Amino acid sequence: MADPKRPKLDSSAMRICTHSGSFHADEALAVYMLRLLPKYKEASLTRSRKPEDWEAADIVVDVGGKYDGVKWFDHHQREFNETFSGKFATKLSSAGLIYKHFGKDIIQETLKIQKPETVDLLYLKVYKEFIEAVDANDNGINNYPGDVEKKFNDKNLGLPAIVSQLNPRWNNDPKDEDYDAAFEKASELMGTCFYNLLKGYGESWLPARDIVEAAFDKRFETDKSGEVIVLERFCPWKEHLYAIEKEKDAQGVIKFVLFADSSSKWRISTVSVTSTSFEFRFGLPEPWRGVRDEELSKLTGVPGCIFVHAAGFIGGCETQEGVLQLARLALEHK
Repeated sequence: MADPKRPKLDSSAMRICTHSGSFHADEALAVYMLRLLPKYKEASLTRSRKPEDWEAADIVVDVGGKYDGVKWFDHHQREFNETFSGKFATKLSSAGLIYKHFGKDIIQETLKIQKPETVDLLYLKVYKEFIEAVDANDNGINNYPGDVEKKFNDKNLGLPAIVSQLNPRWNNDPKDEDYDAAFEKASELMGTCFYNLLKGYGESWLPARDIVEAAFDKRFETDKSGEVIVLERFCPWKEHLYAIEKEKDAQGVIKFVLFADSSSKWRISTVSVTSTSFEFRFGLPEPWRGVRDEELSKLTGVPGCIFVHAAGFIGGCETQEGVLQLARLALEHK
């Protein structure tokens, strides 16, 4: 049943169909994603388990017992084993199916990005960081071994649980229209989370990657060692640096990252061995650690020093040239 707030559509409008009754996060998200496309933006929505309604629809999601990648997008049939690609083992839900077939179009339409390699990058990123978890949840795949004891109960905190709680209460004798209205709320909730994530990756995560990649490509201009990069402006850089090094077959080469902080002073940062490690690839020299200001400048011979952290993972100087000098001096301690 269509949302009563949506305008009435003529008989030529596209029609989306999913099942009636209780709903889950996967089809709620799938319907929202379809509506991001011009083709389905004004589509009516029918929630039904009747074959005649499926046949009358232009696209059928999470019901019907068929998957053909054109009209039918159900994943409940016994023989279904579709995954996003050969790199993933998680079986797809209806959300994963819609994203697999329409995700690139959704990215292009939402972010107005046409560069194929950029679309491909975001397509994979969004699946890994969001859609796969929806697929796994709907297919009953646990993210942890069953013998791991939880420290607290968080089952009601995740999006699938919140969506489930939007279903009408069984003892309120809900009617089809109650489920349909609640489904629209669930679809909006799942879709808003998806949309904000996608926009964030396109408008924040992606520009940060561009900055890090530009700095990486200029590393030999920064220093002949090729082990120091300078960011043209501060951005979240660690995740991107690891990925770019891997893509360019240069894993572990960068030892120091230089950038201006919020006060326009300059920082020199070490690079952790991994994204979650406190161990760094190459630390600032032991004699500098915990030393500040003029005393540090005298020790290093670099004007304008501000500090080097006692743990040796970061330091500061008044100027870009200052932190570059510190990086070069530190590398000499190999």
